Amino acid sequence: MSQPTLHDLYRPLGHDGPRVSPLGLGTVKLGRDQGVKYPNGFRIPDDDEARMLLKQARDLGINLIDTAPAYGRSEERLGPLLRGQRQDWVIVSKVGEEFSDGQSRHDFSAAHTRFSVERSLKRLETDYIDLVLVHSDGNDLAILNDSEVYPTLAALKREGKIGGFGFSGKTVDGGLKALEQGDCAMVTYNLNERNEKAVIDYASEHGKAILVKKALASGHVCLSPGVDPVRASFELLFEHPGVASAIVGTINPLHLAHNVATVAKVLRKN
Repeated sequence: MSQPTLHDLYRPLGHDGPRVSPLGLGTVKLGRDQGVKYPNGFRIPDDDEARMLLKQARDLGINLIDTAPAYGRSEERLGPLLRGQRQDWVIVSKVGEEFSDGQSRHDFSAAHTRFSVERSLKRLETDYIDLVLVHSDGNDLAILNDSEVYPTLAALKREGKIGGFGFSGKTVDGGLKALEQGDCAMVTYNLNERNEKAVIDYASEHGKAILVKKALASGHVCLSPGVDPVRASFELLFEHPGVASAIVGTINPLHLAHNVATVAKVLRKN
């Protein structure tokens, strides 16, 4: 039997966003192995391994890729790895968080926001990024109310350098506020954490986009014996019409194929 794919299951990223696969590939593990919260250690893949993973993802129908300046060398590796394939991918990146020498720092100023996007464009070897999200430090409302990050992203959208903008936050209030003026919210939603469901509800009612992070609780989901935690996780996500796509950051080809097959089964109700 052939491997299920997601090619015929694309859905709009919000009211007028690009069509994306219901599963996106997170790429923190392509660029950073410090300060990441996974149950097991891992080795950052070399270029050949990364290239094969990206080809596998594309062959399985994944067209959404998620990166960030805070993901170490992820962006600068993706530029050459995706060379000649720009039309095949919807690229999501971030602003606001930097990671160096094992430490994160945040800067939501207008100058740094513009600098960060321009740097991401160079690293990713593209003249536009489909979606740029604010990488929150947890002070969601303060960032949205008191910094210049959102107005600057709106200006970059008008200039055609980004297709849309939004917020990857940590609170319900932040997510709701972010969607009032932005195009997308990235929320945590899984079997263990469901308090941001109100943000997904709002997005669904107002034609805004939702991306889900930590869909599998960063690999920590555990259920009773006999229950497939991956299937249960995706069933929870996709029963909500507001969810466009779940970002899962695997570098394991078997896990990637299993995730795709599971999402395909859930969405086709097999």
